[in-house]
Amino acid sequence: MEKVYPSAAAAVADIPSGASLAVGGFGLNGIPHNLIQALLAQGATDLVTVSNNCGVDGWGLGVLLDNKRIRRTTGSYVGENKEFERQYLSGELEVELVPQGTLAERLRAGGCGIPAFYTPAGVGTPVATGGLPWRHHPDGSVAKASPPKETRRFGDNEYVLEEAIRCDYALVRASIGDREGNLYFSKATRNFNPLCAMAGRITIAEVERLVEPGEIEPENVHLPGIFVARIVEVGAEGKRIERVTTRKREER
Repeated sequence: MEKVYPSAAAAVADIPSGASLAVGGFGLNGIPHNLIQALLAQGATDLVTVSNNCGVDGWGLGVLLDNKRIRRTTGSYVGENKEFERQYLSGELEVELVPQGTLAERLRAGGCGIPAFYTPAGVGTPVATGGLPWRHHPDGSVAKASPPKETRRFGDNEYVLEEAIRCDYALVRASIGDREGNLYFSKATRNFNPLCAMAGRITIAEVERLVEPGEIEPENVHLPGIFVARIVEVGAEGKRIERVTTRKREER
């Protein structure tokens, strides 16, 4: 089975409107921005996304959000996107906020065929008892709230049941990939990318460098090719920094 596609546009051409997408990366680090831009140009709308965050204004998943392509999103952190805030508070966007570790495990469980699991995270809070606003009315009142979740006691502690996440597609970015789909992620780009890739029924990977099978040492394969259906080489173009926190160098 040939997994290498000639372009990002070709790799996302069949993603339909209404599809669910698990999207890798953390902040703007390791995000599949070439695939996201290709999906924007492709025109799919009414999308449901699962990602640690939803990009920033004008970059990453933010470009889909800016163009009203996302109907619902699940994530952990949304603090860097003003358009996200506006759409959520005005009732244009449905949002499910999930503790970061729980989100990671929900994605991993989905990729491993585990339907649900118990976790202590969120016990005694609206994460478990329900009532978190998922969608607002235009006047700011709550239109849809999170339901209560099943809890169970094991030993001396209580745990909340969290369901696994599976998506129609996954979009991820890796530093190196081979033609069989085996992927290597450099440093922090490994955050969420392998988990999202596991959770997608059809996983599409953009890679900075494409190599032949066997060129990635087995111990450096962070994601086996069995999880990857399509791969496209995009090169190592410049990357955007989400927030610069440097200071002036002291004179010596």
